[in-house]
Amino acid sequence: MHDHARDGTSRKAGRVALVTGAGRGIGRAVTLALAARGDRVMAVSRTEAELAAVAAEAGADYLVGDVSSAAGCQHIVDETERRLGAIEILVNNAGVLSAAERPIWEEDPQVWHAVLATNLHGPFELIRRVSRGMVDRGFGRIVIVSSSAGQFGVAAMPAYCASRNGLLGLMRATAQDVGSYGITCNAVLPGWTKTQMADDLVHQDAASRGVSFEQAWRDAVAAYPAQRAVEPREVADTIAFLASDGASGINGETVTIALGGVW
Repeated sequence: MHDHARDGTSRKAGRVALVTGAGRGIGRAVTLALAARGDRVMAVSRTEAELAAVAAEAGADYLVGDVSSAAGCQHIVDETERRLGAIEILVNNAGVLSAAERPIWEEDPQVWHAVLATNLHGPFELIRRVSRGMVDRGFGRIVIVSSSAGQFGVAAMPAYCASRNGLLGLMRATAQDVGSYGITCNAVLPGWTKTQMADDLVHQDAASRGVSFEQAWRDAVAAYPAQRAVEPREVADTIAFLASDGASGINGETVTIALGGVW
């Protein structure tokens, strides 16, 4: 794994935050939001070019890492704490879709396990590694990015929906375990958000229905009173609040960010 550290003299004196899936979309917006308020952020994803860009913009550190294995998660935690100190904020944002949408009877078991490795097992591995230190220090903020798909289910996306729903159970159990130690664990459930992942889904929908990409996006958000998708910064602002000292009274909750629609 490749990594990069900024000059320590340029770091800001806030809380130490680890953000996964930080190279684009919601993770990028979270990295910018936390760094802007003075937190010392380690931005993690699998793509160095994207990480380098967001780290330079945010004034953050970055680490190329993969949350889909226990060894990868251990490296991420060890390297973050070596460079920045004890992790006080963990934002589990990394997530993947299946390469192709299939009904449950056609789902490839290898694809199933690969999606769950990143979307569910990775957050578990990171939480179990950072929560002990949070308990010992008496402070911590854990925020999990799930999806409204995990609540309602979506046809032909069994692995994604199962992983996102599993995150909600993981969040609630973790909240019960850590709640008496000055630690909170909460989840946000974005609906249609202007990310690359959403664009990929809309492209697939447009191709399957023979309509334009623009029309498919309009159809995707038609159920929203606002008639638009959520912006990544809107999700990031909510995450930043849940990861703040001011959110000490919120634990074990899900916050849906979907402009009034199901998605």
